[in-house]
Amino acid sequence: MISLDKKKFRTDVRTKLVALSQEEHKRKSWMIHNKVINLDEIKNAQTIAVTISNFPEVDTMHLIEALWKMDKKVAVPRCDPKTRTMTFYIFDNEEQLETVYMDLKEPIPSKTKQVHAEEIDVIIAPGIVFDRSGYRIGYGGGYYDRYLAQFNRTVIAMAFDMQIVEKVPTDAYDLPVGKIITEEHIISCKEARREEQ
Repeated sequence: MISLDKKKFRTDVRTKLVALSQEEHKRKSWMIHNKVINLDEIKNAQTIAVTISNFPEVDTMHLIEALWKMDKKVAVPRCDPKTRTMTFYIFDNEEQLETVYMDLKEPIPSKTKQVHAEEIDVIIAPGIVFDRSGYRIGYGGGYYDRYLAQFNRTVIAMAFDMQIVEKVPTDAYDLPVGKIITEEHIISCKEARREEQ
């Protein structure tokens, strides 16, 4: 039942996202980026992990360029569809990426440096739907859920306001993010979870 609910949430929110104009998408992404780069968690981090976005997700490429200007190391994931696991690699230019399945961009291992979970300070986790408690609906592969289970540092997410719903259906293995940054808000998910209890 929950999986059907998640599928409906994905479809409904994706329909809204696709309706965004390129100009609005770009403007709102910039607003989110400006909030992210001013977070203490980001300022104090050395290595930040993030996925290369595809429209209509919040843009990450311009954020990555801003992080490089701040002398941050940026790690991006390479997914293994057989095991549904991912490995992060530090990259510093787009020539170190290749386009793989579903038009996703991933690092080329021979041109980048592998980085382990304990070397990453902040993960910016992707998702389609979020609630204020930090629970997310991703793209259905479970890659991030598996990775976050072994990661005990800061996890944040970027989303447009239209991606925030009142309550996301959750499974036992779902792990919430600590903060969600939208064009209008910085949501402290830990506080929201405390208020729920």
